[in-house]
Parts: sequence; structure tokens; C-alpha cells
Amino acid sequence: MIRLDKFLCEMEIGTRSQVKDIVKKGMVSVDGEVVKKADYKFDETAAKVCVNGKELSYQKFYYYMLNKPQGVVSATIDNHDKTVLDLLKDAPGKDLFPVGRLDKDTEGLLLITNDGELSHNLLSPKKHVDKTYLVETKVAVTEEMIHKLEQGVDIGEEQLTLPAKAERIEDKKIELTITEGKFHQVKRMLKAVNNEVIYLKRLSMGSLKLDDTLALGEYRCLTDNEVLELKGK
Repeated sequence: MIRLDKFLCEMEIGTRSQVKDIVKKGMVSVDGEVVKKADYKFDETAAKVCVNGKELSYQKFYYYMLNKPQGVVSATIDNHDKTVLDLLKDAPGKDLFPVGRLDKDTEGLLLITNDGELSHNLLSPKKHVDKTYLVETKVAVTEEMIHKLEQGVDIGEEQLTLPAKAERIEDKKIELTITEGKFHQVKRMLKAVNNEVIYLKRLSMGSLKLDDTLALGEYRCLTDNEVLELKGK
């Protein structure tokens, strides 16, 4: 159940004071009945709400795939740098946030949503959600480096990193799949095998794969199937 004024605000009809005025003027109906009380409560998932005769299509959660460019921070607000939400300033949906972080100099897949439960499930250490990165390195990646990355390496924490999957694409380019999300993890893992990351791009997170038709800085809504797969349904 939701208050009518809150519902209208979430639908971006106006500010709280504006929607109260709209309701008071009899411009809003719920299931065919005009409602003039802003605190009227109803089931937003089942009721038919109209403003000036135009039906509103309610959507609680929003899901966007962003191809994050370098130079943009994975935050909702930042006093110094452009944020990923600045790239989605025209996208519908309130209280959007990035699921996890990509470093400022890292490109690629970033999920933006307002679904806290999905975010928790994707980021929970207990879930071990796969994240795959394209990694370009300073020096050639040897078989020994591949072996160490896949076995787990010391990045200065209490335990070694969990076993990863590393596939060489070129001498200085690999795809690395990890199931953790430690701070600067990929960079620290390559440093642990005496190498250095010079370019990093996330290709996938769980079942979600970066749409290669998205240019850097572009985004799109997730399809219904992509959302269901992320939720494991």
C-alpha cells in the first residue's frame, strides 16, 4: 500500500506540494473514482491511476546497463568528478545507484538500479557472483602468472584471493574472472604476479553481459529476461 501523493511523486508528476494541489483539484482518479485526499492509500501494483484521464503505468524498480567510460566515478554524488548518475540524468526512476564500483579509470559494464535486494544479492561475498574483466598488462602474461592467478594470490589481506579463471587473449591481454569484489582487486592481483594493469574493462557480472552496441557513456534498460536471469528466476 502506498499514499497517493507519494505514488504521484515517484511517477514524477510533480513535487509533493504540486501533487497535493493536483489531487485537491480532483484531477486524479483511482480505479475510476476521483480521489481528493493526498494521503489516500491503495495497492500501487493493482490499481488503475489516472491524471487528467491519462493512465499512469507504475514501475517500482528500474534497471539500467551502463557502459562506463574512464574519468567517471561510481557514485551517486561527488564534489569533484562527474558521476555515473550524471550520465543517466534523463533516465526515469528515483533513488538510482550503481551496483558496486568500477575504478575511475576502469571502463565497462555497470548496473544502475534502485533495487536494493538485487544489489545485495549480487554483491554479497557469500554469493560468489562471477565478474569478468578484459585486462591489458604492462608485460606479457606468462603461464606461471596464469597459474598463480587461478590458484589465488596474496594481495596483502588475511587470505589469498579465491581461485580465478584467466584466459590469455594476446601476450599482454587476458580475460580474468573473479568471484570477489575487493578494493582494486584486479590491479592488486596482477601486481602480486609482478605485472601491472594498464587498461581494465568489465565485460560481465553474473548473467549480465555488456551490450557491445553501447558506446562509452551510453546506457539502456535491461530486458525482462536479463532482470529475471540476474534474480535467478
